[in-house]
Amino acid sequence: MKRVFRSPTARRRTALLLALSVALVTAISAVVVGYAPFLLDPTWHRARLAAAGALAPVAFVLVQAVQVVVAPVPGQALSAVGGYLFGGLAGTAYSVTGVLLGSLVAFEGARRYGRPFIEKVVHPDALAEFDGFVTDYGRVGLFLAFLLPTFPDDLLCFLAGVSKIRRSELLILILVGRTPSFALAAYAGQGAATGHYWLVVGLVAALAVVTIVVGRYRTRLRGERG
Repeated sequence: MKRVFRSPTARRRTALLLALSVALVTAISAVVVGYAPFLLDPTWHRARLAAAGALAPVAFVLVQAVQVVVAPVPGQALSAVGGYLFGGLAGTAYSVTGVLLGSLVAFEGARRYGRPFIEKVVHPDALAEFDGFVTDYGRVGLFLAFLLPTFPDDLLCFLAGVSKIRRSELLILILVGRTPSFALAAYAGQGAATGHYWLVVGLVAALAVVTIVVGRYRTRLRGERG
């Protein structure tokens, strides 16, 4: 049986990070419940959205697009927020639209300005890890990368821009590959808004299992390409 962790130190580090994450979430939840309970009320949020009218979905789509280019937060996390605010179906649709828009910007920027552009906007460590991925694995590799969480799909969109992949092919791969994980996150957000917490736990657990498996695959992939 293969070990999940490389060493006892890695196991302790992971356990510490998990403990700190749980403690942080618990502390934030306690503060919100005690001082700003309205933030947990989907009715309050939807009233704000109704006041914003058509600008609310547009703003959400733009935020999701920006995270592809700038990558301050994972797209799935924003998709969960979209599901909480707009519902599972609409949240998924808005998230996928935003990701397609942001991916197109990344792709066109790389295609127009070349590798120097990528080196300016992508962290060197991330670029070193996945440089050549699109060339080595092609369309099938890209599809699997978009399908599975934890892969840096934003970086791969930049790299696709300096490959032979066409714009239309990239967008189709993103649409088909990214929709399942975004829908999973969006419906988890909807479950939180409607009080179906067991559904949320189940969806998050499923996503966590997939993330662990993909994380191990990424480690193996890094070794093979190193």
